[in-house]
Amino acid sequence: MNVKELIMKYALINAISHKGKANPKAVIGKVLGENPELRPKAKEIIPLVNQIVEQVNGMGIEEQEAKLKEIYPEFFETKKEKKEEKTGLPPLPNAEKGKVVARFAPNPDGALHLGNARAAILSHEYARIYGGKFILRFDDTDPKVKRPEPKFYDWIIEDLKWLGFQIDEIHIASDRIEIYYNYAEELIRMGKAYVCTCRPEEFRKLRDEGKACPHREEPVEVQLERWRKMLNGEYKEGEAVVRIKTDLSHPNPAVRDWPALRIIDNPNHPRTGNKYRVWPLYNFASAIDDHELGVTHIFRGQEHAENETRQRYVYDYFGWEYPVTVHHGRLSIEGVILSKSKTRKGIEDGKYLGWDDPRLGTIRALKRRGIRPEAIRELIIEVGLKRSDTTVSWNNLAAINRRIIEPIANRHFFVADPIPMYIEGYGEEFVAEIPLHPDHPERGVRRLKFKPKKPVYVSKDDMNLLKPGNFIRLKDLFNVEIVEVSEEGIKARFHSIDYEVARENRWRMIHWVTEGKPCEVLVPQGDELITRKGLLEADADVKVDDIVQFERFGFVRIDEVTPEKVVAIFAHK
Repeated sequence: MNVKELIMKYALINAISHKGKANPKAVIGKVLGENPELRPKAKEIIPLVNQIVEQVNGMGIEEQEAKLKEIYPEFFETKKEKKEEKTGLPPLPNAEKGKVVARFAPNPDGALHLGNARAAILSHEYARIYGGKFILRFDDTDPKVKRPEPKFYDWIIEDLKWLGFQIDEIHIASDRIEIYYNYAEELIRMGKAYVCTCRPEEFRKLRDEGKACPHREEPVEVQLERWRKMLNGEYKEGEAVVRIKTDLSHPNPAVRDWPALRIIDNPNHPRTGNKYRVWPLYNFASAIDDHELGVTHIFRGQEHAENETRQRYVYDYFGWEYPVTVHHGRLSIEGVILSKSKTRKGIEDGKYLGWDDPRLGTIRALKRRGIRPEAIRELIIEVGLKRSDTTVSWNNLAAINRRIIEPIANRHFFVADPIPMYIEGYGEEFVAEIPLHPDHPERGVRRLKFKPKKPVYVSKDDMNLLKPGNFIRLKDLFNVEIVEVSEEGIKARFHSIDYEVARENRWRMIHWVTEGKPCEVLVPQGDELITRKGLLEADADVKVDDIVQFERFGFVRIDEVTPEKVVAIFAHK
């Protein structure tokens, strides 16, 4: 490899690693640092580096990659090998092949989002790594505050399957009420639980002072009688609670004699209606089911550490072995709403289009935006089991997704805010045959027709380039000189067909369409959803759910196709 090729190699690598723009100083450092024999010629090499970097920065990303594949294909093989060398998730504590049972227990009061999908993905990945079992358990025993809704049961199953999950068992807590009753009664008989009829504020005062509730040590027969009254309706909501006996001097007051079951009048539960009026709270139902279902490993957020402390009392009373618990921090994504309550309010207020609004962080929203399930799983696994809270940028997810979709996304021209350009000096019809994908000629070509005396349409985004006297390249068509810009459009003069002329003179390249079909692209920008209207290639054969690249605009997912227009949702650059 001669000096020019060597500089070109390092310039291309630097550009590809930094969004298409190479840094001359970084390239000089690489050239002289890794080839010390060239240091005596530094004065000659520096101007050459500047010249080649300028040439490289005038190329598009695809052109840069194609050139690097031509002169240094090993770069892409090395990247692939490094990716394959990633260790992935660390070994799971106390895990035996074929014996790991992991569960995911969402409340079906909202759609699955990226934050709570973390526990699901970690649970499923480890279950598969160890040849074990993955259980989906719906935690739906709060018909009052976190009220479940029928559609969310189905949506969560759909979302998990879309993410590539193999669900071995599905259990629904509200179908298991009688099981919780049996265990509650057994704990009362054992003297490990009791029925408290104190007013809530009275109990809180006693609890905070480390004092026992007056009902705590009453005879078992009295407790069982109160338990029957809870079940048969003699107590109303708020008048009686089953509590688990714990250490009244525990440093955390929330652990002291925590509530296990309470009364809800007229629950109108979506699955059981008003059949039951005594409902287990999260910690009790979860503790019982984890034992009953044979769960060996629990993946939960760091904020649930207190729940483990509470649940261990139940396990100790029954002589059960508590599952291995793996805590992780919260996961959030910059500028994206994950909160179910904020999402719900935004939908109710008309701010969001629904649970799949592309501004949101629900799995359905990410899917609608064109994010692939493999990208979501890879992101979660990359973050791993960090106990600290983690905030990832949209760019992190976009970079993973881009690598996945780039090889499969066909290319098309979309012209946003189109402006007519009238070209003089070329009197023949011309058909531009452009590959659907530059690396996959077998997929065929798209054909864009130029007709004399008919305008081509270019984007208002390129107005800074479209000034009288400027030369530009209409991508895959020919070169033109801008003659005049007015409210009616742009006048241009044909210059030449040859692409090399444009490349050597470093003329900018823009895209274009003729007789395009109306197209709208919804672009999430923070909390806003911007609509970009324009024209798509007239013969573009796109279908709903296709992920394509609108050249120079970005990757999009096709959301709607009608005879009148195409609607797409912007994913990322």
